[in-house]
Amino acid sequence: MNGFPEGKYLATVKIGPKGQIVIPKEVRDMFGLACGDSLVLMADKTQGIALQPFSYMETLWNAVNRMKDKENGEE
Repeated sequence: MNGFPEGKYLATVKIGPKGQIVIPKEVRDMFGLACGDSLVLMADKTQGIALQPFSYMETLWNAVNRMKDKENGEE
């Protein structure tokens, strides 16, 4: 237990010589991540860095397409 409410976690990680970080076991367990899983890294200079499971891309893609459909009057 890290002292945070359930579903929350805070830790520091170090960047290794090859630019790699280790995702803490508690976080891997929280999100069901396993060796070989793919993550999407998103970066914005003002908002920071985020990692999402690859399945997030499908959700993002569908949201973008729904927005496009609305703009084109295709609901």
